[in-house]
Amino acid sequence: MSYSHNTMGSGSRTARRTFEFGRTHVVRPKGKHQATIVWLHGLGDNGSTWSQLLESLPLPNIKWICPTAPTRPVALLGGFPYSAWFDVGELSADGPDDWEGLDASAAHIANLLSTEPSDVKVGIGGFSMGAAMALYSATAFALGRYGNGNPYNINLRAIVGLSGWLPGSRCLRNKIEVSHEAARRAASLPIMLGHGTCDDVVPYKYGEISVHSLSVAGFRNLSFKNYEGIGHYTVPKEMNEAIDAALNEDQLNVPAVASSVPLSALAKANRGISRPSGQVLTLGVCTSLVSGRFFTKGNHTIPSGFGRYMFFQ
Repeated sequence: MSYSHNTMGSGSRTARRTFEFGRTHVVRPKGKHQATIVWLHGLGDNGSTWSQLLESLPLPNIKWICPTAPTRPVALLGGFPYSAWFDVGELSADGPDDWEGLDASAAHIANLLSTEPSDVKVGIGGFSMGAAMALYSATAFALGRYGNGNPYNINLRAIVGLSGWLPGSRCLRNKIEVSHEAARRAASLPIMLGHGTCDDVVPYKYGEISVHSLSVAGFRNLSFKNYEGIGHYTVPKEMNEAIDAALNEDQLNVPAVASSVPLSALAKANRGISRPSGQVLTLGVCTSLVSGRFFTKGNHTIPSGFGRYMFFQ
């Protein structure tokens, strides 16, 4: 599916950017359909990777929708094309935000939820850049509009963000404070964030900064948990706690997640990844910056498989 947005170019000429989204993978509920969660992958990944994991989670009443981001040049990675929900040049409160890309992806995600039955609770979650996209959608829900002013019409009931950050944090508080309705929506939305203390891709401090920015902006139903010694990946415990906090505390009436996710289930998402034979390994969601796998393109060294599942010791 494609989305077009108008931008003003030189000489006041209007330029049109079209975003072509990749394949969407759907994991249908095995029991009564009570909730639908759109889960968003990280930079350079795709929806298939996460759908294989989510299919094996012990959550029979949840429908999972796993879209794939457009392939676009990413400034952070030397301008080379990767699947990305928006362009990013640096993780900094002072860095520019790609509002056009953020709005296009948020609209695509909202469109995926727009046809869900009215009695089904809907939410958005994600890892890394996917978490950033989920949080941007949360701010659009609170404000009732996208950054471009178009109305946001999805009644979100839960947000989950793992190892991510909050785009557009600089002016969020001012935007929400001027609207009683925005303040009400912000205060009512359950948000669960998790971050590894040893994350060297999206450093832990950005998780703390995001929580602070959301809190001062009026998001009251906010939970943040740090995971000691964890890098830029997720582990079964974090997945369990994140889903429990965001879904069950929102009274979605879905059964609690089992105490641990079987590694055999997690391994389904790791097909095609090579690993040393004869070693006992656990599974996480890991970037190549952690695994040390790179490839060279031109004069640049670029991380390979950024944000994908990998086995690590």
